[in-house]
Amino acid sequence: MSDQDLKMDVTPVSDEKLKTGKTLATVVYALQAVSFVAGMTLIVAVIINYVKMDDVRGTWLESHFRWQIRTFWFGLLWAVVGAITFLILVGYLVLMADAIWVIYRIVKGWLNLNDGKPMY
Repeated sequence: MSDQDLKMDVTPVSDEKLKTGKTLATVVYALQAVSFVAGMTLIVAVIINYVKMDDVRGTWLESHFRWQIRTFWFGLLWAVVGAITFLILVGYLVLMADAIWVIYRIVKGWLNLNDGKPMY
């Protein structure tokens, strides 16, 4: 193999692609927020994340997509734990903590997105 074969195909990301990715991330944060009223929007949001992840790969927006995906999966995990333990009254606390945590992640992510900062 030559050095030419080992080089990665690094294509610069256009400003238009970044703008589209930022718009998608904004839409996903909005869908996550609306999910407190209409739960199905959360599923739509995570589908958008998975479908469009390749479009933002290698950019600072990729961290927002990962943040949003993790928010979905961990939020779902704790919602299931809260639902299972609801009958023993611990579930109520778990569900409240989960809701607060998801709200925090939406707000933190959205603010960083608006400031042009990646998520950690």
